[in-house]
Amino acid sequence: MLHIALLLCALAPFAAAAVAPGPGVPETLATERAAAVRALRYELSFRIPESKAEPVRGMETVRFELDEPRAVALDFAQPRDRILSLRAAGKPVAFDFADGHILVPAAATRAGENAFHIEFVAGDESLNRNPDFLYTLFVPARARYAFPCFDQPSLKARYALTLDIPAAWQVVANGAETGRATGNGRTVVRFAETPPLPTYLFAFAAGRFQVETAVRNGRTFRMFHRETDAAKVARNRDAIFDLHARALAWLEQYTGIPYPWGKVDFVLIPSFQFGGMEHAGCIFYNASTLMLDPSATQNQLLARASDIAHETSHMWFGDLVTMRWFNDVWMKEVMANFMAAKVVNPSFPEINHELRFFLSHYPSAYDVDRTAGSNPIRQQLANLDEAGSLYGAIIYDKAPIVMRQLETMLGADGFRDGMREYLKRYAFGNATWLDLVKILEARHPGVAKWSQAWVEQRGRPEIATGLRCGAGGKIAALALRQRDPLGRNLLWPQRLRVTVGFGGGARQYDLAIEGADTTLPQVRGLPRPLYVIPNGGGLGYGLFQLDTATLRYLLDHLEAISDPLTRASAWVDLWENLLEGRVEPAQFLDLAIRALPRESDEQNTQRILAYAVRAFWVEIPSGERTARAPAFEAFLRAGLAQASTASRKAAWFNAFRDVVLTRGGLVWLERVWRREEKIPGLTFAETDEMEMALTLALHQGSGWQQILAAQRDRLRNPDRKAEFEFVMPAVSADPAVREQAFARLRDVSNRRHEPWVLESLRYLNHPLRQPQSREFIRPALDLLPEIQRTGDIFFPKRWADASLSAYRSPEAAATVHGFLAAHPELPLRLRWVVLSSAGDLFRAAARRSEAGPR
Repeated sequence: MLHIALLLCALAPFAAAAVAPGPGVPETLATERAAAVRALRYELSFRIPESKAEPVRGMETVRFELDEPRAVALDFAQPRDRILSLRAAGKPVAFDFADGHILVPAAATRAGENAFHIEFVAGDESLNRNPDFLYTLFVPARARYAFPCFDQPSLKARYALTLDIPAAWQVVANGAETGRATGNGRTVVRFAETPPLPTYLFAFAAGRFQVETAVRNGRTFRMFHRETDAAKVARNRDAIFDLHARALAWLEQYTGIPYPWGKVDFVLIPSFQFGGMEHAGCIFYNASTLMLDPSATQNQLLARASDIAHETSHMWFGDLVTMRWFNDVWMKEVMANFMAAKVVNPSFPEINHELRFFLSHYPSAYDVDRTAGSNPIRQQLANLDEAGSLYGAIIYDKAPIVMRQLETMLGADGFRDGMREYLKRYAFGNATWLDLVKILEARHPGVAKWSQAWVEQRGRPEIATGLRCGAGGKIAALALRQRDPLGRNLLWPQRLRVTVGFGGGARQYDLAIEGADTTLPQVRGLPRPLYVIPNGGGLGYGLFQLDTATLRYLLDHLEAISDPLTRASAWVDLWENLLEGRVEPAQFLDLAIRALPRESDEQNTQRILAYAVRAFWVEIPSGERTARAPAFEAFLRAGLAQASTASRKAAWFNAFRDVVLTRGGLVWLERVWRREEKIPGLTFAETDEMEMALTLALHQGSGWQQILAAQRDRLRNPDRKAEFEFVMPAVSADPAVREQAFARLRDVSNRRHEPWVLESLRYLNHPLRQPQSREFIRPALDLLPEIQRTGDIFFPKRWADASLSAYRSPEAAATVHGFLAAHPELPLRLRWVVLSSAGDLFRAAARRSEAGPR
């Protein structure tokens, strides 16, 4: 009996550890592995066939140290038969396999260094294979689809990579190339071992790329691209290299840390899923974001600079210091966005950068935070399977606003010094938000309390103005009252710059809000104001419920406000008040038409035009829309003619293209597309003509099929032609073809090019296709859990937005409510995705139901 007991004790660790940890990468498993595994290295080799029909095969040696023998789980999200062999010390290792994990028994490990040699067949899910190129995209935990690994951010490793590729292909990876050999139509390329990286930042790309090289400040930069228009490359290359060089120089100075990754390569990928991805030493970008057309707007030029600065900032924030777990993924994103705003400023001295920051972040953050799908900046995360649902406007847009408030608390120098201490303390390692809070709290007590409201809780405050005037019409009291719309009695400490307008001009006052009620004593005794804009200086955050007199003044005189940032804040507040039912859409559109010709700042022009287009299509009833269309189109064409720069002309033309409805407007647009009508000062590229052709087809004018066919034949770039052919069925006049265009999206293989899918969905759900298109809402929502499992990080929210954002009817709202009621098991974050995408639909549908038939 004693012998049996001892045997059972000896087997207990193996038996316990042999139990599969479950699907995905649970936090419990990641925590356990991070505590046990040290000195992790991967020696990886992939053979990439020229035909995407053939599998990619790989070999690796995984090296790591343990304090004692223990069972180990490696992540590999493929069928077991794709593991061709597993050996240690030259001998086969018996292993179990369950839930996408290779379970190595304790008996196969030892104290000290372990080395496991694995041959495998890689999955295609995260390899993004195309006919003549591929690229990896492993964020947040998709490396496990391509090779066995510890797929978690807290186990950083060094990677030594070898790639066997077709001889005509180019290749790039994190490490510098150290050697190559070519023979029999193949090339074997070896890369230097990297500094420590998490799996989600390990990357390579291979295929038929062109390579541009430049030297800036003694450093060599390489750009890999597939653009076939040589003039377009020549027009953009120097600006792209210059922006990278400036960003690197600025960040080295700000952080006090030299660029940590040696070489600087970047790859421009057609229809890339994101704006960019910060792979250390080889950043990936969406080609269309960097390779701009002659018709690029000021916003597009700024967006390019911001994207480059954002991804470059990640080389320090996210790559050098990485979050321990993906619940803190927002840290790297907020710092990259916040730093990007600082980096871009010197490159565009003519731009109002406070205005740029405001318009870049506030509208997008409010789009989510106003809804029942609002989420905290920092969220709990039990499994990396759900990490993709953490991404969105709250991380990318609200968090930079919040971080600016933090910098205001600490002072610019105190904030910078805190960041330097954080980066140096955790360089090439991992840290949490609480680690950073501890550093900053030591410098400025109160940061932890501030963090509780702004970082750990969801939603935004509602802030109302209270004005009381006494005898003679003088101000007796001006107060701001904040409330928590979610009923938690939460208070958000923040600083505002309140704009108060008088007959002789506007005055701004700094105001710190701590409690529920805050008065502005500086205005006591002054004349009754014309308006009060609580966030006139663009510092605060919340739903600012404008008082009746201010609403009336803005609707009648907003364009008379002299400061561009105050005007922008007023426009955003009016839009938010419109969505709350306090401003009529027709009033808003009338104001936009009156104010736009007088708007002097192009950033404001583009924001107002975007609001006007949105109001026209989804806030104005269809009958009124038709009645307004002739005058609105004439107004936009007049604005186009009067615009003084190509960038402004592009903004006005894009707005016209997006709203055109009348027969006369479509005829003129077709003449422009046919190149029979020239617009002085505006040159169109292939992408512009693609959008015109799709718009014309959407309206089902005569000859729409011939227009699509002609546009397809015009296209010279094979990547753009493939995209156009994919989207074409979504604009068909035949409902059966459109139904097939949606039905094909049920197959994951047809969702590989996510930007193409989203463009198709937007056309399928366009207001012109309603109410027939409502039949797509429920199946699109039914697919959402699968979209989350199989798609990349932004795809679930963008899928939901493309499926829901064009609807405002009670019937569409009922369909979404029905889906939510039928799926109580839907994970909370995925429920938030639906609720945020449907937020404006729910509001509008409720108002229309109350108002009766329209």
